[in-house]
Amino acid sequence: MHTDRKTLKPLKIGELTVEKPIIQGGMGVGVSRSSLAGAVAAEGGIGIISTAQIGYDEEGFEKDQAGCNRIAIRKHIHRAKEIAEGKGLVGVNIMVALKHYKEHVQEAVRAGADVIISGAGLPMDLPKLVGNNKTKIAPIVSSRRAAQLILKMWAHRYNRTADFIVIEGPKAGGHLGFSRDQLENLETLDYDHEIREIIACKAPYEEKYGTKIPVIVAGGIFDRADIDHMTELGADGVQIASRFVATEECDASDAYKNAYINAKKKDIQIIQSPVGMPGRALRNEFIKELEIARKPITKCYNCLEKCEPRSVPYCITKALIDAVRGDVENGLVFCGENVDRIQKMTTVHELMQELCYGIGS
Repeated sequence: MHTDRKTLKPLKIGELTVEKPIIQGGMGVGVSRSSLAGAVAAEGGIGIISTAQIGYDEEGFEKDQAGCNRIAIRKHIHRAKEIAEGKGLVGVNIMVALKHYKEHVQEAVRAGADVIISGAGLPMDLPKLVGNNKTKIAPIVSSRRAAQLILKMWAHRYNRTADFIVIEGPKAGGHLGFSRDQLENLETLDYDHEIREIIACKAPYEEKYGTKIPVIVAGGIFDRADIDHMTELGADGVQIASRFVATEECDASDAYKNAYINAKKKDIQIIQSPVGMPGRALRNEFIKELEIARKPITKCYNCLEKCEPRSVPYCITKALIDAVRGDVENGLVFCGENVDRIQKMTTVHELMQELCYGIGS
């Protein structure tokens, strides 16, 4: 146990404050829903529900994905808030690449989401979709260029700025804003420098709008030492996803959680998503078969705006649903770069204690 560590500072986003500056990253399909997000919020952090095909287990999903997803967004935000019992914050991660992006944002706002975090594309219209509601908004960026573009556009078009910014580094899982070459040569990237550059570029907007724009760093954050390092770079908090998978409260199946616990470094592979972005996933039968031939798509689940079922190598919705339900060999299991360091099942309470106080690490 480390007793020499300073207590982490609470995270302030506008008039909202959370005791612990930790955001649990959004993981779709069905990996982070109300059970996980509610538990994280109850511990004084920010719990995030991924809206990507969130209604996959709702009755009627096969016929009406859009309707079932809207029902599930509402249901899981309300349920997470019940679990949180007034502590922490509950928010959603909504990918710009989704076909029904606009509807997901509007549904989340109506359901009372405290925050909306948006990546897998540039969320240029997010301020318009949220309007004057109290839901806080944050873009996910991976470069200074993207951060500047969004801040400039939001100021110009909507005369407002981001409530906070999430910087997602190259060690994250899922859809990444890096080239395959960068991801396969991580040691050549000086990403700490990029983080400092992104933090610096928000200053004019903080001055213009008389507000502080907190910066949250994501991607490969594993323990308290990583959190301290990010704080030293100037971050106000961190976003962690992979570590929350191996918790009892995570919404994924036990088989999915065990795939994380049993993963070795050699099992991590960079893959191409049908949406055109590289991602990091666990190598399994599904990925091996894809190297030989594409998987013909018999049904389109209308998930991604720019997906062409006739030409993409596989259906990402089907692959993610299969995995989260427990078929981890024949589905797609996204993961972060440090998944091999996860050794055991834990609880959200124990993990938050470890991350904040070094207890148990």
